[in-house]
Amino acid sequence: MSKILTTFLCFILLICQASHSFSQSVPGQDKTEKSGNKLFKADRLRHERELGLVIATGSVEMVEGERVLRADTVNYNQKQDIVTATGNVVLMEPGGDVVFADHVELTGDFKDGIVENIRILMTDEARMAAVGARRVGGERTELRKAVYSPCRSCESKSGTPLWRIKAVNVVHNKTEQSIEYRDAFMEFFGIPILYTPYFVHPDPTVKRRSGFLAPRYGSESVLGVILETPYYFNIAPDKDATVRPIFTTNEGLVLAGEYRQRFVDAELKLTGSGTYGTTQSGEQGFRGHLFSDIRADLNETWRTGADIRLTSDDTYLQRYDFSSIDTLTNHAFVEGFKGQNYASAQSYFWRGLRNDDDPGTTPLVAPILDFSAITPIGKGDARWALDANFLSLSRSEGADSRRLSVTNSWELPHVARTGEVYHMYASLQADAYYASNVQKPGKAIGDTSSGFTGRLFPRIGLDWRFPFSRSSGSSTQIIEPIAGFQVAPNGGNAGQIPNEDSQDIKFDETNLFSRNRFTGLDRVEGGQRVYYGLRFGIFGSSGYSDGFIGQSYRLRRDSDFSPTSGLNDHFSDIVGRVSVQPSSPVKLQYRFRIDKDDFTARRNELSANVGPPALQLNLNYSFFDEGSGSGEFTDREETTFGFSSRITPAWSISASTRRDLQSSSTLNHNIGLTYECDCFTMKLTFARTFTQDRDVRPSDTIFVRLIFKNLGEIQSGN
Repeated sequence: MSKILTTFLCFILLICQASHSFSQSVPGQDKTEKSGNKLFKADRLRHERELGLVIATGSVEMVEGERVLRADTVNYNQKQDIVTATGNVVLMEPGGDVVFADHVELTGDFKDGIVENIRILMTDEARMAAVGARRVGGERTELRKAVYSPCRSCESKSGTPLWRIKAVNVVHNKTEQSIEYRDAFMEFFGIPILYTPYFVHPDPTVKRRSGFLAPRYGSESVLGVILETPYYFNIAPDKDATVRPIFTTNEGLVLAGEYRQRFVDAELKLTGSGTYGTTQSGEQGFRGHLFSDIRADLNETWRTGADIRLTSDDTYLQRYDFSSIDTLTNHAFVEGFKGQNYASAQSYFWRGLRNDDDPGTTPLVAPILDFSAITPIGKGDARWALDANFLSLSRSEGADSRRLSVTNSWELPHVARTGEVYHMYASLQADAYYASNVQKPGKAIGDTSSGFTGRLFPRIGLDWRFPFSRSSGSSTQIIEPIAGFQVAPNGGNAGQIPNEDSQDIKFDETNLFSRNRFTGLDRVEGGQRVYYGLRFGIFGSSGYSDGFIGQSYRLRRDSDFSPTSGLNDHFSDIVGRVSVQPSSPVKLQYRFRIDKDDFTARRNELSANVGPPALQLNLNYSFFDEGSGSGEFTDREETTFGFSSRITPAWSISASTRRDLQSSSTLNHNIGLTYECDCFTMKLTFARTFTQDRDVRPSDTIFVRLIFKNLGEIQSGN
């Protein structure tokens, strides 16, 4: 009996000693345990306390600070503070990178160690892989026999990325946010095409960094072969600059650039260029341009800004393909907003770049002062509005003008219970002028007058609309008759009043109901007139169609409008618009002005986009008969037509032609071929222009641009 009792006690003692030496969880249940700052979670956990080992197996998850390690098996040596993991190893970094490996041996904080057969998925889904790697301080990873590629969708049928970089040694330095390569090859579809002993580019965490941007290469029949190699300077978080050296075989070096800076309440942008090349006279000299845009908030009410446009000569911008504009507008302003009130001070100076522009007749406008205020009257919807304007205009040759204009108006919008919408108004415009060298109407050229003049011009009127709508299924139909009248004195435009801001009149559906269909304040539209029109439309879930047609009638003809303006007779021309977009592949818009007498077209504007992305046709057509506005422009008939086709999700092609139908001449051709996927963009463009202006001659231009993702390009931030 004593032997049995002794044996039983020894057995109990052995069990206690074994349980003290190790513990094992029940199979099939997760075991969670904390060791120091580390949190373990696994199917099975075992402690060998004498050796200072923690052995975890089966779906192991180990957390150290912001890093998480997952593997099939993890051994943690507490005495040496070393973690060894094998089998489906995944290490998630604080910055978002994910490291995959077959075997790792790391320090307890996961910052230092060695990794076998490493694969890295970066935050922008770019990937790196290597035979082995060494981690230093958690911020530096040294890889050997490595490959890098940001391509995901750009893969061949064999799974090879469109492009990748292979290198003997690669260092990813998170502190410097860079990836460095030594003895590197770039491969395209698995074929080496470029070797470099050293190469570096930003890692995915970089949004802005100094370095070369995507170059542009091509040829132009006038400038010759062109190579543009932009370099971006990340000066500071609030400022940057881009230098664009443009090498041409026929005109030498053109240096262009851009500087941008943001302040707390302001921003500045400067762009410019310069070269020592052939001038318009055929001699060698400096040519260049400088554009600046400045905006600044002075406080919550006031802001200021300036747009400056300078160039050395008329043809420089177009000859070197910086811009095709034909007028430079220099503008400075200060403006303020307070509730429904507005005030501004502005100045303008223009420079015409066309061959027939006369600098002597180009005006300088400084200042233009504007003030507008709206004040409610009583408890209803009535309001009082005040608009004041002062203008000072001068030129070296021609008329000078000083103008003070004040308009008081009473407005009363009203919606009746029946759904009719009314808007009654009455206004009084008072203008005072001091003008010099004003050409007398009907007199010989040079017979001018100077002195003070002015006018008082009252208006009263009523606008009326009555919208009807009906729903049928998923569509809504709208019909809205519109009418109104205005009563004002006849005339009002004395010959002593200069016309500076009301010369170009474009009569269409947008200004049929305007109180003054002249474009500015120097001319007023007098007389008594009524206007009427009809708006209609069908709006559905998949598309819409709508339109408008209208006309006006005046009791007395107005000779202040030109005979071809469509407004000088009793009945005006008929104006309107039709827009049709029944489904996404079709979009049409037609705007017209029809002669009231014989219904011939005085203006036609048609734009059409038809077809799915696989083949979309586009057409823009415009026709203006002789002097259809103020007479400043003669007959114009022009069309631009072309197509765009997305052949595959990556490949697309487009082409367009612009023609002057009046002279039966072509203005330009454009063809573009684009390949675009998630890691690479290729743009090939061809353009032929037929413009000829002094030293600007017809030319053919072809450019190719290759953009590799992350290789130094600037991220948009989206």
